[in-house]
Amino acid sequence: MPSYIISLTLFAAFLHASWNALLRAGVDKLWSMTVMCVAVAGVSALGATFLAPPARISWNYAVISAVLHVGYNLFLVRSYRDGDFRQTYPVARGTSPVLVTLASAIIAGEWVGGRALIGIALVSSGIISLAFQWRTRTSPSLRSALGTGCFIAAYSVTDGIGVRLSGAPLAYTFWMCALWGVLMPAVYIGLRGVKDLVTPRPGFITSMAGGIVSLLAYGLVIYAMSRAPMGAVSALRETSVLFATLIGYFFLGETLTVRKILSCAVIAAGTIIIG
Repeated sequence: MPSYIISLTLFAAFLHASWNALLRAGVDKLWSMTVMCVAVAGVSALGATFLAPPARISWNYAVISAVLHVGYNLFLVRSYRDGDFRQTYPVARGTSPVLVTLASAIIAGEWVGGRALIGIALVSSGIISLAFQWRTRTSPSLRSALGTGCFIAAYSVTDGIGVRLSGAPLAYTFWMCALWGVLMPAVYIGLRGVKDLVTPRPGFITSMAGGIVSLLAYGLVIYAMSRAPMGAVSALRETSVLFATLIGYFFLGETLTVRKILSCAVIAAGTIIIG
């Protein structure tokens, strides 16, 4: 994998950890997520006006991905509501690289080498091990986290195929994200009504900023998947858990135990092997 792809994906992982921390801090996580999507839709629609549309063959994938992203958003919010962030986040992120690797092999015929498989396995096992270092474990939260991981894998493979068919990674990203950003508020309105969405409340600016950060993060991932194997890119992206652990230690006052350090070392070793 080219070094610049590795660097872009790791930067995307850092951005991903950052916007998830913003979402975690929100009191009403469904509202915060929806406001993020409004920001995603606005920026994406603006960007799309300056670009030629992607190839027509990729549009079906963009629509399917947009729908899958809405499902991902709902499961992510539910997992944060039902369980501890420190547990649900690693489970969701740790399961997806393995699922992406399997799905990309079966659906897209993209088989990775033995070395990359070892790296992906190390990254996933290191991430998941972080989730089971706390005593509190509830079945509903773990089911939601696993569902989130399945949605991550589904939209990742969909976008990996779609962006390669599009001939225009940036245009594909903008159009897919614009669709996703419009669908999520529509779902919110169906659940809670227009008035609840537009009622001013604290955290609006923070959520808008989080949406822009999330758009940049996933845009980098989509570009990386157009140039490198989907499973390897997915594993590198999920090192966001490693960044989340470091952010928690340096800025949020969270503890860094020996077990955490060992898990992070396993993730880092897997990242090096993939690279």
